[in-house]
Amino acid sequence: MAVGTEGGAVYFVTLPTLTLLEDKTLFPDEILQSVPDDYRCGKALGPVESIQEHPRIGSRLLIGYSRGLVVLWEQSTRVVQHLFLGNQQLESLAWEQGGSSIVSSHSDGGYMVWAASGTGQRSQQPVMSTIPYGPFPCKAISKILWRTCESGNPFIIFSGGMPRASYGDRHCVSVLQGQTLATLDFTSRVIDFFTVQSAEVPEGGFENPRALVVLVEEELVAIDLQTPGWPTIPAPYLAPLHSSAITCSCHVSNVPLKLWERIVSVGEQQSPRQSSAAWPIDGGKNLAQEPTQRGLLLTGHEDGTVRFWDASGVSLKPLYKLGTANIFQTDCEHNDSLNQAGEEEWPPFRKVGCFDPYSDDPRLGVQKIALCKYTAKMVVAGTAGQVLVMELSDEKSEHAVSVATVDLLQDREGFTWKGHDRLAPRNGPLHFPPGFQPSVLVQCVPPAAVTAVTLHSEWNLVAFGTSHGFGLFDYYRRNPVLARCTLHPNDSLAMEGPLSRVKSLKKSLRQSFRRIRKSRVSGKKRLNASSPSSKVQEANAQLAEQAGPPEVEMTPVQRRIEPRSADDSLSGVVRCLYFADTFLRDAAHHGPTMWAGTNSGSVFAYALEVPSQEKFSERAVEAVLGKEIQLMHRAPVVAIAVLDGRGNPLPEPYEVSRDLAKAPDMQGSHSMLISSEEQFKVFTLPKVSAKTKFKLTAHEGCRVRKVALVSLASAGSEERLENCLACLTNLGDIHIFTVPSLRPQVHYSCIRKEDISGIASCVFTKHGQGFYLISPSEFERFSLSARNVTEPLCRLEIARLQDTSCLSNSSTVTPKLPQANGTHVPRGSEGQPSPSDSDRSPEEHPAAFSPGPIDSPNSSMENPLDTTGDITVEEVKDFLASSEEAEQNLRNASEDEARPTGILIK
Repeated sequence: MAVGTEGGAVYFVTLPTLTLLEDKTLFPDEILQSVPDDYRCGKALGPVESIQEHPRIGSRLLIGYSRGLVVLWEQSTRVVQHLFLGNQQLESLAWEQGGSSIVSSHSDGGYMVWAASGTGQRSQQPVMSTIPYGPFPCKAISKILWRTCESGNPFIIFSGGMPRASYGDRHCVSVLQGQTLATLDFTSRVIDFFTVQSAEVPEGGFENPRALVVLVEEELVAIDLQTPGWPTIPAPYLAPLHSSAITCSCHVSNVPLKLWERIVSVGEQQSPRQSSAAWPIDGGKNLAQEPTQRGLLLTGHEDGTVRFWDASGVSLKPLYKLGTANIFQTDCEHNDSLNQAGEEEWPPFRKVGCFDPYSDDPRLGVQKIALCKYTAKMVVAGTAGQVLVMELSDEKSEHAVSVATVDLLQDREGFTWKGHDRLAPRNGPLHFPPGFQPSVLVQCVPPAAVTAVTLHSEWNLVAFGTSHGFGLFDYYRRNPVLARCTLHPNDSLAMEGPLSRVKSLKKSLRQSFRRIRKSRVSGKKRLNASSPSSKVQEANAQLAEQAGPPEVEMTPVQRRIEPRSADDSLSGVVRCLYFADTFLRDAAHHGPTMWAGTNSGSVFAYALEVPSQEKFSERAVEAVLGKEIQLMHRAPVVAIAVLDGRGNPLPEPYEVSRDLAKAPDMQGSHSMLISSEEQFKVFTLPKVSAKTKFKLTAHEGCRVRKVALVSLASAGSEERLENCLACLTNLGDIHIFTVPSLRPQVHYSCIRKEDISGIASCVFTKHGQGFYLISPSEFERFSLSARNVTEPLCRLEIARLQDTSCLSNSSTVTPKLPQANGTHVPRGSEGQPSPSDSDRSPEEHPAAFSPGPIDSPNSSMENPLDTTGDITVEEVKDFLASSEEAEQNLRNASEDEARPTGILIK
């Protein structure tokens, strides 16, 4: 490996030991001897900017210095073969494949082609010099490639070079072949790029690059260079999840094959401009078995898109992208202006990649998604109170979208909405490509963000809730069924939308004052603890806590709940909605019901009169309030579920009629499970009397954030199923409870409590797995089931260097335990490795650089790569002192030669 330094010297080291080859070191003095006197600039050559090996003769190196001087150096004879006396600040170098020419890029946005034939010559003028985007001042071309092509003109590919005043902030890679130029415009910084061609190019042959691979800060993009137009090659992996900020996610298990094939088909039709060529980067073997079921992960984004991901296996594969922005008149048409660039525009920009951090309008953000996998109907709800009812179509369509308005305030006086306006829908028929197409747009008034949504395709109903109330809509007859306001009279924050800065300021001030008030009250209590009145108050408080059954209330693992005020801010926010066919009016007759839970601990239950399938068009759905429950501790209601007579969750719509699930037990009494932020409680139906509860409350700041009913199968027999309640808290812990008895089963530490975004983004699957974001672009996947585990199983065969002398002490290194990002893995009672590991002989430990497969996830390569914590300063000093000659050379080297600037790895 060759390393160029700031002082103009070039050092050579061996791999992998990084041993300095002193006899090959090239000092600036040897180069200066060949440089003409009138070209010299003192005794310094300047920093080394680029080192390139000759494509045919490995002993020849092309060395470029920042001032513009380029030297062809012959290592075997230690002479300068050729001098290229440039006068423009150098950025990068590249060889022509035959070695007869070189191309250099410079800080003025231009590049030059030099003839490299002959020996002992000096070239003062290039064969060609051009500034592609001139004549106005341009930014530097940071990297350039030259690739020969059998069709005639070579490919010149470079990054940067944009006109400084007009497009200096653009991140571009330009592809030039003859008269054809494409300026690939990326939305994040270009890190590096390379071309893909055959591994061995015969002498005198052509490189004929197949693809250009560009690594930018937020994604990896491949361009097909063999297809006219140079289209983008669809990425089978490394797709950016955060192409636009993720605002919600939803998982659908056991997707029917027919729906799966339709989604895949419309996804393939979506990008006709994309290349049909294979992804150019391959290698390795997938050892995992084919997934037993198909899983979909749906992500909603800030720009109004919903992306469908294949979550059946280990990696997420993009299937289809649904956009909702075209239905509305947005404030800014950012994306359209980029995509509609005319052919006459100069430079000829072409937007590439799918990462786009800009949103046309923040009101487009998707807040909630619901999908019926049996009827291919979907509901997408957004930030401005828009609720879209959509249906999958295999053909393109042109139709108008019906618009309905639901007033959730119900003419309440004294309320003024101070937030954002609603999104104005486009008028007239709109064109929709194959895929999910909207049929009805339901607009909530006021246009606050939708906080909950649920869909029942068998009854043709969709329920939605905001911070002001909830509504029920019949999308078959396209008319509202119910609207209920849940606002508290003192709920002033509900007047402002989620995009209001005043809201966050008021909330933080209010919390600060409450904290001060609470600390003062607790201080007074401590001062008066010995007074008789305080003792009476303590006795009354203890009696109040023991109001319930003693065996339930005083369980050691349970803690007291935290009382809340009825006028807490945003108390009217609807947190959950639920449809169920159960007993509400009496124990003899069951029927459709709808349940809604709010931020103030209120639960509303409605009995629904739903006509039969034949009379949908004749009769309207009716809703009658059946029950209204107020939880004593007023904690927000996170989820509601109804359990049948056997304690099993009710099946989804159409599951029973299509023989996909067992019919629920309608003979025994049903139970209702209400999950709040502080406790779980089971009520009997229809009397709604408390049956059992479990408190998981607040003295350590614990709050329930996500809950789900999951079906856990036995590892030995798939027929043995157990329905459990999975709960994620704000401390990142996951608790598993039995239902309906609510007995604690296991407790996992899953997510770091500081990872607020990870906890907020978590979503459970129905079979005991889960997803949460560990970064804007990565989902972590975990499993609570011994049977349903998704793990990466793959193998990569690579040729490794055999020298393992640098790892002679590998047997004494403590390996890093494999653990998922953000999860806590205990290392034992004393934090020491197990005796079985420390007692092994050195021969039993796998060498890190020995040839063999890498098996994931427990790869032997992972251990030695993270051992910096076991290296001491004394060990480093001993290693440096082992070679006296190398140490002497390091002393002689000047300080300005310390920083490497150009590196060649051979």
